[in-house]
Parts: sequence; structure tokens; C-alpha cells
Amino acid sequence: MPSSSNYKHYIKASAAAADAASVCCAIGLIALIILMTSTNDAVTDEPVRGIMSQLVNRPCEEIYIVGDGETLHSISEKCGDPYIVERNPHVHDPDDVFPGLVLKIVPSTSMLSIRHR
Repeated sequence: MPSSSNYKHYIKASAAAADAASVCCAIGLIALIILMTSTNDAVTDEPVRGIMSQLVNRPCEEIYIVGDGETLHSISEKCGDPYIVERNPHVHDPDDVFPGLVLKIVPSTSMLSIRHR
């Protein structure tokens, strides 16, 4: 059976190792945060435009997340999908659309070709 002093020494050494690992993880996390916030990817040479032009030019993916101020009608026009309500049975009331709502979008090729002329 180990002596009491050896056991206490083992506990102190384990606690010191855990503290050192925590400090290393914290320093690494802070370094990653600083690195991610200092990247210059968000800066563009284009002039700043209104939010509506960004929304209109945004491509519609098959999974679409509703943004602020959007309606099913505006999403339908932007994405070229006239059947949004039919493809999304979880939307019970077309007037009850809120930011963060996830929709399935299937753009109609005929509507997209008319829109991009």
C-alpha cells in the first residue's frame, strides 16, 4: 500500500499537470480567436451597397434560411420557386414567416432564365 505522502505528492503533481494543460489550451484558444478576427477576407474593393441588392444577388441553395424582412413572395421571386408552400409542409400559414425559418427551395429553370435576361 502506498504511503500517505506519496499519494499526496501524486495528487499535487496531477493537479499541476491539469493546470498546465488548461493554461496551454486557453493560450491556444486566444491565439485562434485573434487569428480568426485579424483575417482580411471580409474586406472587398466593391462599394458598399444596400442589403436588398445583396439579398437579390445571393444565390438560392436547396436549403434556404429566411432573413429579416423576407416574405414567401419575395423569396419565391428571388429564388424562382413558385411552389415554396407546397414543398414545405411545416409552413402552416404563409403569412407566418420569420427569420431563421428553414425552407426547401427548388428553383424553376424557366423563371431563372426570365429573371436573368
